[in-house]
Amino acid sequence: MSAYESLAVSYDGLTADIPYAAILDFLEAILRNSGKQPETVLDLACGTGSMSLLLTKRGYRVIASDISEEMLTIAAQKAGALEQPPFFICQPMQCLRLPEQVDAVFCLLDSLNYLDKPQDCQKTIERVFRTLKPGGVFLFDINTPEKLRSLDGQVFLDENEDSYCVWRAEFDEAENCCYYGIDLFRRENEHWLRSFEQHCEYAYAPQRLADWLKEAGFARVEQYGDLRQEAPETGEQRIYFAAYKE
Repeated sequence: MSAYESLAVSYDGLTADIPYAAILDFLEAILRNSGKQPETVLDLACGTGSMSLLLTKRGYRVIASDISEEMLTIAAQKAGALEQPPFFICQPMQCLRLPEQVDAVFCLLDSLNYLDKPQDCQKTIERVFRTLKPGGVFLFDINTPEKLRSLDGQVFLDENEDSYCVWRAEFDEAENCCYYGIDLFRRENEHWLRSFEQHCEYAYAPQRLADWLKEAGFARVEQYGDLRQEAPETGEQRIYFAAYKE
């Protein structure tokens, strides 16, 4: 089963602790400090649209894309009551094509790590560059190689009233990937239905990404620690990037 096919319905309930507002506050501070005031934003790999909706409510005109039809279905349902909902597109990141250029691209929650072929990640960066208007900015985060290696052999549990999720992590040094085997039990009336998904994240070295960003044409690349307006520390678990197009 492909990633997020069965997990889509349970995703929001199992990830209720993600601080979307705090993440957006942090990114908006980066934009202000760099003198950027974007009007149009692409939420790349938008998932169930939680950040897309928050961006819309803060006044941005939002395009949101994802490869998962199931996740986009949830996102569209959540956006139904908005006066000007995001414009949703189903497409893979490495094939990104929009009807217009945008002022900023956000790609959050380690979505780039899910590109488990380095050539696809490099293609995505190149397509993001072409998608941005002159003066645009690309904001994204990654799980660092240190974090992904530290997950090897660990087992995690998430649950709420309707879902019970167990995921097991294994890091493959030869493939430079962390694999997650996810068992999901979802309540359907008086019964529990079981499904299984396998997810994979590639351990991208931050310097490698910075090099690709510059090769794609970005004039300036900045790196930040996890929700901190400071350079990443040694052993950082999550790093944010801001890449600027002239």
